[in-house]
Amino acid sequence: MNAIAWEADSPSIFKVWNLTPCKVGSNSLGIMVGAFGCGTDPTSNDGCIRCLRNTSFSLSGMPSQAQLNSLIKEYGPIIYLHPSEKYFPCSVSWFFDKNVLLYSAGQNTPTRISTDGSNLPQGGSDDDEYWIDLPNDGTADEVKAGSLSNAKVYIHAKPMFGAVFTDVAFWFFYAFNGSATAKLELVNLSLGKIGEHVCDWEHVTLRISNLTGKLSKVFFSQHSSGVWVNAADLEYAEGNRFIVYSSKSGHASYPHPGLVLQGKYGVGIRNDTAKSEFILHSSQHFEIISADYLGNENAPEEPAWLQYMRKWGPKIEYETKEEIEKAIHKAPSFLRPTLRSLIKKLPDEVFGEEGPTGPKEKSSWMGDEQV
Repeated sequence: MNAIAWEADSPSIFKVWNLTPCKVGSNSLGIMVGAFGCGTDPTSNDGCIRCLRNTSFSLSGMPSQAQLNSLIKEYGPIIYLHPSEKYFPCSVSWFFDKNVLLYSAGQNTPTRISTDGSNLPQGGSDDDEYWIDLPNDGTADEVKAGSLSNAKVYIHAKPMFGAVFTDVAFWFFYAFNGSATAKLELVNLSLGKIGEHVCDWEHVTLRISNLTGKLSKVFFSQHSSGVWVNAADLEYAEGNRFIVYSSKSGHASYPHPGLVLQGKYGVGIRNDTAKSEFILHSSQHFEIISADYLGNENAPEEPAWLQYMRKWGPKIEYETKEEIEKAIHKAPSFLRPTLRSLIKKLPDEVFGEEGPTGPKEKSSWMGDEQV
């Protein structure tokens, strides 16, 4: 059982759940057909629910390279950055061209990364042996800001649900993830270095029917998870192009503007989104970096940097308590005891930051999105 499709006002009464195959991925045969289950407890039924499978698995219904380009231009979202955003998306080549460095464990001297990333370690896994960091020539702040005019959206397409659907992931790259702002009931508190890390990979995934060519739903990545939104519930701006709102500093993706609190009971991390003059049109500025289903002759050549499986940023070491105290001391003295109590309720993932791994190291590269 998947997301709740409907529930009564009382949580203990009747609910309806969407059903999806238990094994989901680009090579899985189970098909999602809109089936649902209902009851008061999704775990109470020990019986096995049968799933429709595409036993005659074929990629013939998948879009050709020309059709994939057409789908991207038809449905490619419009990304709105926050009016107060300081850290903008950029292309990977722009980032590497700014004297960005590759560090290796046990080595004192870093290596300058080539513009195409061809001198990055290829393959393997995230073993903490290598990491990327900002230049040490005094231009780090300039690089952190990114370059919206040079930004590019990176596309990965794959079959899903027995090749009945095509998932098209739109990946956005940022040179830097800004610090977090906590909402402690009526008080907003900047958390200093907490939340900061070098490089940030975010994405939205479009699920398109291979039977009709229509957009079915969209996944919005939000930190370590995300949410699926049906096509009918999206906000559209130009024809079939919908809007993605990127949150201030953290760059999580949301379908609608406003404040989303990462926490509960009025205490958590702010995710603020709004329209602004800072816009990225993904249908115009994109590069298809991977579409294996097209075969060796037709699939685009994957860039060298895509095969880099290690961290895209160093682990930032700082004293969390010291950073929190610095933040709390900015508030009036009479509020400080209350803030110290409320800060303990913040989500654990706020603390301890390090650079992310690249798109190909994510479980969603071959599997389904994590909600």
